[in-house]
Amino acid sequence: MKQTALHAVHAALGAKLIEFGGWSMPVQYGPILDEAQCVRSSAGLFDLGHMGRVHVSGPDTLRFLDKVCTNFVAKIPVGAIRYSLFCRADGNPIDDLLVYREKDSVYLVINAGNTAVDLAWLREQAQGFAVTIDDQTERTGMLALQGQRAHEVLQTLVTGLDLATIGYYKFGFGTVCGLPNTRLSRTGYTGEDGFEIYLDNADCVRVWNAVLEAGRAAGVRPIGLGARDILRLEAGMPLYGHEIDATHNPIEAGLDFGISFKDEKGDWIGRSALAAVKAAPRQRLIGLVTDGPRVPRQGHKLFSGAQEVGYVCSGAPSPTLGVNIASAYVALSHAQPGAQLEIDFKGKRQPCQLRDLPFFSRTRK
Repeated sequence: MKQTALHAVHAALGAKLIEFGGWSMPVQYGPILDEAQCVRSSAGLFDLGHMGRVHVSGPDTLRFLDKVCTNFVAKIPVGAIRYSLFCRADGNPIDDLLVYREKDSVYLVINAGNTAVDLAWLREQAQGFAVTIDDQTERTGMLALQGQRAHEVLQTLVTGLDLATIGYYKFGFGTVCGLPNTRLSRTGYTGEDGFEIYLDNADCVRVWNAVLEAGRAAGVRPIGLGARDILRLEAGMPLYGHEIDATHNPIEAGLDFGISFKDEKGDWIGRSALAAVKAAPRQRLIGLVTDGPRVPRQGHKLFSGAQEVGYVCSGAPSPTLGVNIASAYVALSHAQPGAQLEIDFKGKRQPCQLRDLPFFSRTRK
């Protein structure tokens, strides 16, 4: 397995390490639900070094990315970030990603488990375009500080940049722990306010320790992937391999905000297939809550009486709501918020109620 620059730090902190996307990553340092509550009440620090980081440059950058991305890359303002997807001709995604629009180039953040596939596909599609695709994943690191107190904690370590000037889904550059020209973004995968920090591998341990020390009084703790999965589900954010994959399209997943059908963008891979799905969707990704003791998990079937009407994509106990929650695909005829269905647990039924996603949303300043 690959290791991030913080692998030894996680081991020293007593983290439980697992394989995730080909990387050895911390799933938890302590109880997972406690870690999730820490992010909701204060802030938590995540190692995201496993995420793919790719820089695309050259005179055809925008034209190339508008062929392979679902959003309108050429229309993204400089300094802004947009959600997007890479899709096959059938409209189903290869991956979802974030697109950072720079003045003369574009920075992409992609999923860890899909990085190799994404890069091979990008390089194949780049034939005939004057672009350079630079995979920076294994020589750089990425930290995320998420939670209500992330801004106040991180600002103590940043000079040359007022973090208040970085709006949601924006990025900028400042000096972090004495490191000039450090990329800082404000996106997040938890439903909370927060920032991402991009570093050379050699600087990751020092900055990680500095953030934890600066946030000690505020209750900042290291957080593993287990809590991150609960937080992103509460926030209604998709995970590749669950809500979207090679058989689930982004229209029915409710991700049409990351798709542009404008004629000005031109044709792009998957456009015609997704236009057809948009005209006649068959199912909808929706949330559900259940007061029963069993936790819904991926693949559990949903029933309305004797009729099977859907299936669970992701499920978890929610420390924020105090109930078990899940995302699920449900046939349009039954996918109304408030509808009562049943989850099948190996022949035993448990009542659940459908509700709109997200389950949790923090109002941002």
